[in-house]
Amino acid sequence: QVQLVESGGGSVQPGGSLRLSCAASGGIFRIYVMGWYRQAPGNQRELVASVSSGGSTMYADFAKGRFTISRDNAKNTVFLQMNSLEPEDTAVYYCSADITLSGSIWSSSYWGQGTQVTVSS
Repeated sequence: QVQLVESGGGSVQPGGSLRLSCAASGGIFRIYVMGWYRQAPGNQRELVASVSSGGSTMYADFAKGRFTISRDNAKNTVFLQMNSLEPEDTAVYYCSADITLSGSIWSSSYWGQGTQVTVSS
């Protein structure tokens, strides 16, 4: 059973930084795109950033220049370094990964349980 376990969320003051991690495990043959999404109360879930297995990255406009996504393929882990955090960044952050399981030819999207990020003075 695939598991995506996030860590690194918490509370921080405006202008502060946090680093989120997400480790995938469980019968994995290959991971394609990994990404971070967020959902604030009353809002739809939105893409923050994504990274391909080859290292190509994509960012939402609000994340450009402040957030950096990276991954460690050997450890099936994706990171999100968040700097210059603003109150508007307050949300539950979810990681996602497109994964092909051992013995399968298809890939499916899997999600973590989410980690709360609160930016407040």
